Amino acid sequence: MNAFEFATTQQIIFGRGKITELPKLAARHGLRRCFVVTGKSVSRVQPVIDLLTKAGTEAISFIVPSEPSVSLLREAVSKATAANCDGVVAIGGGSVIDTGKAVASLLRNTGDLLDYLEVIGKGQPMQNASAPCIAVPTTSGTGAEVTRNSVIFSPEHAVKVSLRSVTMLPVAAIVDPDLTRNLPPSPTAWCGMDALTQLIEPYTSLRANPLTDALCLQAIPLAARSLPRAFRYGDDMEARTEMSLASLFGGMALANSGLGVVHGFAGPLGGMFDAPHGAICAAILGNGLAANISHLKRTQNQDSARVLDRYRTVARCLTGNPSAEPEDAVAFARNLSHELRIPPLASFGMGPGDADEAVRKASASSSMKANPVTLSTEELKEVYLRSL
Repeated sequence: MNAFEFATTQQIIFGRGKITELPKLAARHGLRRCFVVTGKSVSRVQPVIDLLTKAGTEAISFIVPSEPSVSLLREAVSKATAANCDGVVAIGGGSVIDTGKAVASLLRNTGDLLDYLEVIGKGQPMQNASAPCIAVPTTSGTGAEVTRNSVIFSPEHAVKVSLRSVTMLPVAAIVDPDLTRNLPPSPTAWCGMDALTQLIEPYTSLRANPLTDALCLQAIPLAARSLPRAFRYGDDMEARTEMSLASLFGGMALANSGLGVVHGFAGPLGGMFDAPHGAICAAILGNGLAANISHLKRTQNQDSARVLDRYRTVARCLTGNPSAEPEDAVAFARNLSHELRIPPLASFGMGPGDADEAVRKASASSSMKANPVTLSTEELKEVYLRSL
């Protein structure tokens, strides 16, 4: 057994109706003048903001209209600093929560954003702990409420990169499935497939450990059975609750065990094209699984047999069939994508001519480092082309 570490958000409050605990939680962490980050549909989360203001907490609002960029994050930090905010409450999807975590961190660490960003910046470590950040997810996808990084888009470099530090973990997360009830079918599907991917990839990654294994094995069957129901019937709160738990567990798993080929592509492609992260993951998942399994079967050694057994377990968790084989996981992912009407990558403007750049950037991505096998350039190109 490999040595491992496990870090997550200090306090997690899960359950329907638990959002009412937000004012008490904010007061406990000294938030009297807080920077409230939301998505563009502010009306959807206004009741949550009202909980804070009615309790006497001043809310300085900031809207994140899409995935956070370098310029947007600088604007957010400037506004939060000028308003003398003592912490952050992020209410929304992964982009909103990533913005909130980044703002909280930069409120306590001087210098420019590029001093700390990976790849395009200096990648310096954070010297000081973040200001208190409370994360409130309204989607079931990224698990950003329990991860220690923020994904930031740099249009200048056409790439997404991470701001990363263990100190970026929120002081608390409230995961209330009721807040996901009104999520439309398409984002439900995209976010849900991201959540499922973030359970499969950590379980089969090079850095898998017993704690993350337990989370993944508990949650993969939940996502497999509940995502189609949440997609078809948005007010099925049993399905929504199970998806909220699956997303939470996926976030905890990826933060501590890493990801793989699907996210290896998703980050670079999200920087190159205007496409939702979850939609990219959903389009690639089946083909990424197929490439890894095919590679493992050709290798035929003790290590590959061990990882193939993990894919066999994934297939059985997905299908409920105790005799399922690794290839059944591929078929399940592809069939589910079809059922959820997942668009191919070509629908976002990607084409064969982008293959070389996509493969080059995917090969260098941090997510690819945890993939259970080292895929060749030709294998990666096939994954991309088959996902178009």
